[in-house]
Amino acid sequence: MMQEPLPYTIVRSKRRSMALEVTRNRQIIVRVPFFVTDGQARDFVLSKQDWLKKHMQKPLAFRQEYTEEEITDFRQRALKQLPERVAFYAEKMGVQPTGIGVTRARTRYGSCSVKKRLNFSCFLLASPLAAVDYVVVHELCHLIYMNHGRGFYDLLSRVLPDWRERKRALVPIP
Repeated sequence: MMQEPLPYTIVRSKRRSMALEVTRNRQIIVRVPFFVTDGQARDFVLSKQDWLKKHMQKPLAFRQEYTEEEITDFRQRALKQLPERVAFYAEKMGVQPTGIGVTRARTRYGSCSVKKRLNFSCFLLASPLAAVDYVVVHELCHLIYMNHGRGFYDLLSRVLPDWRERKRALVPIP
């Protein structure tokens, strides 16, 4: 008998890999590249049933809400401070992103595209500067290592030996 996956929604995009997300209201989203078939997406969800069940049992997350004024303030501060922090560490690391963007992302603090563009959530600015610098350096490391392998963490540790403490200081994104 074939096992049925938990109910899910497929979201197709130009991404290169498949990913699962359990939203705050416990909806399952499977994000896939355009070329992935519904059957392949279903197989992926089935292969992750244990992970999904574990995450579905977590309590619903409390969500700190910010006013539009606060979000605008975060964004303005991010647009000023993040390019300065990126420039400082990029020079130190001998790397150069093709661009820097600030978004309202609520699922991650930062990202690095294959085109070497860095994006940061404006909500990152709710965290202490040391934690902000951790995210900046983390994304800059992706300019050299587009994964989280040993080389990536060796580089991260060389630039920020205390990165684990900095990571713990991150304020959760609402």
